[in-house]
Parts: sequence; C-alpha cells; structure tokens
Amino acid sequence: MSGRKRIQVDESEWYRIQRKAQQLKEVQRNIPRLIDEVRAQTRADIDRSFAGVQERQRRHEQAMSALSDQTRRLEETTTRRLREQADQLHRSLDEAAGQIRAETRRDLARQREETRQAITAEREERRAEMLRVNQEIDAIKQDRARSEEMVRAWLGDARTMVALIADTLPHERYAPGELARLGGRLNTAEHNAAEGRYEAALALAQETFHSLSDLRVDTEQRELERCSAQSEAVEALVRVEKLAEGNARRPVIGPDGQALAGYELDVVHWSHGEYDALREETRNALERARDDATDTGELLELRDQETARLEQILGDTVERAGMRHLAAQIRVNLADAVATTLHEYAYYDLVEGDYENGDQRGRYTARLRNGDNELVVDVAQAEPDSEKCVIRVLSYDHDVTSEAALLHRAEAVRRALSAEGLSVSEPECEPGSPEDMVPDPGHPARRPVPAPARRPLPAPAPAGEEPARKTL
Repeated sequence: MSGRKRIQVDESEWYRIQRKAQQLKEVQRNIPRLIDEVRAQTRADIDRSFAGVQERQRRHEQAMSALSDQTRRLEETTTRRLREQADQLHRSLDEAAGQIRAETRRDLARQREETRQAITAEREERRAEMLRVNQEIDAIKQDRARSEEMVRAWLGDARTMVALIADTLPHERYAPGELARLGGRLNTAEHNAAEGRYEAALALAQETFHSLSDLRVDTEQRELERCSAQSEAVEALVRVEKLAEGNARRPVIGPDGQALAGYELDVVHWSHGEYDALREETRNALERARDDATDTGELLELRDQETARLEQILGDTVERAGMRHLAAQIRVNLADAVATTLHEYAYYDLVEGDYENGDQRGRYTARLRNGDNELVVDVAQAEPDSEKCVIRVLSYDHDVTSEAALLHRAEAVRRALSAEGLSVSEPECEPGSPEDMVPDPGHPARRPVPAPARRPLPAPAPAGEEPARKTL
C-alpha cells in the first residue's frame, strides 16, 4: 500500500475558452498617454541625431567660402539642396513622431528620390561646365602662368574637399577606401603640375574634384537615409518599451467580459522573469538603434523584424502570465472540490490550505483530518504551463489502510470531479510513501495539527483572482 493516489485533470477546453473570453494575448494599445510618451521620446532622439547633421551642414557651408570662384558656384547649389533635404527630413520626422506609418515612409522616400534626381541633374550640369572650361583652356595653353594658376586653384579646391569629407562625413562606412584612392589621384595631379605638365594636371585635378564632390553628396544622402532609419527604428522600439510598461498590470476580466473593479493581474510577478527578460532585450535593441555606428541595414532590421519579434514575445508573455494566474485559482478550486467530496464521503474536515512557500505560482496543498486520520490533497500542474493538473491524495490514516479502500476513496473523488464536467483520469497508485512528497518540515502534512475544525478553503475569487490579494 503506497498511500499515494494520483488523479489527472485535463482543463484544455476550459483554458481555450478563457483565452478567447479574456483575449489574454491581445496587448493593450489604447493606453493613456502612450502616443504622447512615444512622440516625446522619439522627438528627443530625432533632435539628437539631426544635431550632427546640422553641424555638418554648417561646416560644409563654411568650406564653400574657401573654394575658388570657379568651383564655389558649382557647389553652392548642391550644398543648399542638401541642407534643404536635411531640414525637410527633420521636419517630416518630427511631425510624424509617435505615429510613423507606411504612408509616411513612402512620402519620405519620395522626397529623397526627388532631391536625388535634382542633385543628379546638377552634377551633369557641373560636368558640362567642366567641359566648357576645358575648351577655354585651349585658348590660353600658351599662357604658362595662367595655366599654372588654374591648376593650383583646382588642386586647392580638391584638397579642401578631401579635408571636408575626411573631417565631417562617415565616408568609410559607405565607400571604404574611396577617399584614399582619390587622394592618390590628387597626388598624381600635383606631381604633374610640379613637372610643368599643366594640361594633364588640370584634367586630373578637375576629374578628381568632381569625384570628390560626388562622394560627398552620396555619403551625405546615405547618412541622411541612415538617420531616417534610425529615427524609425528608435520610435518602433520605444513603442514596444511603452507597451511593455503599459501591460505590466492588466485588468482582470469577469465572465461578462468586463473588467472587475479592484482586481489586477501583475504580469511581472506571474511571468516568472519573462517580462524582465523582454524589457532587457528591448533596452539592448534600443541601445543598438541609438548607436550612430549601427548601419542602415541593421536599423531597418531592428525596425521591421526585431520590433515585431519583441511585440510577439510581449503578447506571449502576457498570455502565459494570465493563464498561470487562472491556473492558480484552478488549483484552489480543485482542492476545494476534493475537500468537499472527502468531507461528504468520509467526514474529513479541512484543517488548512496554502500554496507552496506561500507563492501562488506553485502547487496548492490542503490538509484534512478525521480523528487521528489525516489526508493531504496536493494539486499541481502536470508540467510547467500545462493545461493538465495532477491531484495527489496522500493518506496518513490509522483506520483506512487497505489498498482497495484507498482506491475506492480516490474513485469517489474522480466521480465527483467528473460530475462537474471535468475530464478526469482513473486514479493511479504512485510508488513510495506519502512522506516522500513532503520532505520539508514546514509542509502542511508535517506541521502540528490543531484541533479539527471544518472551515472552507478560500472562496474562489472572480475570474481566477486569488482571494488573498487584489493585485497579482
């Protein structure tokens, strides 16, 4: 005789109904102040990101004043367009902060494309201007002093452009090695000029200058695209962060689908650390998004894939926390049903009942007594987050000792649970003694027994709320 009887209760259908009725997985999005908080945080990040853009624009404009007349007028229009593009992007992102949608992204992409086309047209004009100047050179080839002056001007302008790109733009991110290559061509042009080959030096200096100008424009535009992607990634992740904060506590929903006043689900408590892990992942993703070293591709991945993944985890975490909370109440209800059956069947009175270590997330045990005979009813999940419960009836009887009598009593419990519409397995004998289940001296079965007094288990709280606490 083992004195340990096991009954498994399948609550799968009940869980399914509860999930549907309470919409546990639906993350609450209509949280007061959510959009305002996301907008405020996103705007702060946008301003920080574009502060660097504005500083670059200022230095570019200063550099234009150092160029010769022949190149300054070719670059001023491009500089102005780049500044207008940056200002327009800043305004658009600021206005859409907190609610960037697909149409906003399409508008931003259209604006970038229009600016790119305009700058491309201007580049072609600069090339045509270069050809015109070259034709003028033919008329002054015999004027050695004038030729040398023009070569020196182009070389100086090219060196100014090299310094500007090296000091202000992340050129190695978008065109690794290109600035060094163009610097080498510039060295060759300077060598030609030093040897008096001004015609060759002029052609190479002009071509190198325009290539440097192209590098500057391409790098600036691609960096603006990165800034845009960064703003969108930060906003998306800040939204996840705020959604997580807003769903840390959820209302408890009653059978009528309405929130029960005074009751809350503490998602942090019931998530077994999953909520904190999600918050940590979100913080790490935000750090990557805010890092200016993060490239555009990774930012888009953070915006589209990582954000969706984190929101999915948040929904799953909220759902599991809600189901664990409901399962805790099921364990109380099952223990109460068993205690009631044993009272009616064999006059056992409830002595006490509690969760393991006082933690509602653990197993529930109830101790019953009839004279010198004792029973402990132990209710636990079959597996972590399982939709099945296992009820163990541990017998410490002096009168009832036969295996047949113990099985008959367990069968009475099974019939009572089945009569309530539960899917219940046949009772099984488990090997070992009841003491194997309660090695802890603090366990209900090991504590001194007070005078028997019939008292009910805690009354089931509405919608699975544990009665001893209003905030779970």
